[in-house]
Amino acid sequence: NGDAAAGGEDDAGTLYVGNLSYNTTEEGLYEFFATACTVDNARIITDRETGQSRGFGYVDFSAGLAKALEMNGGELDGRELRVNFADQKGGNNNGGGGGRGGGGSFG
Repeated sequence: NGDAAAGGEDDAGTLYVGNLSYNTTEEGLYEFFATACTVDNARIITDRETGQSRGFGYVDFSAGLAKALEMNGGELDGRELRVNFADQKGGNNNGGGGGRGGGGSFG
């Protein structure tokens, strides 16, 4: 039961959820996805010093990952959510800083 490998790679995993309201709770995030998927855990990333939400989080699924991805653009607490694979690096986003090149002409 609930063996992630049995459901195939696309059925279990972790998704990044962005554009969260500062009022969204982990319980609310969990319940939003639990209506269509099997959710193991939902966590909202908070500022280390203030404890305030940073506006994004992660949700772990044991089943229903494809359905969860379809919830991209869904509304929670008045905000349109962005849902992507958590381990997606670069992708369609700005891919990170990269090298700045050294403008180093000395003398």
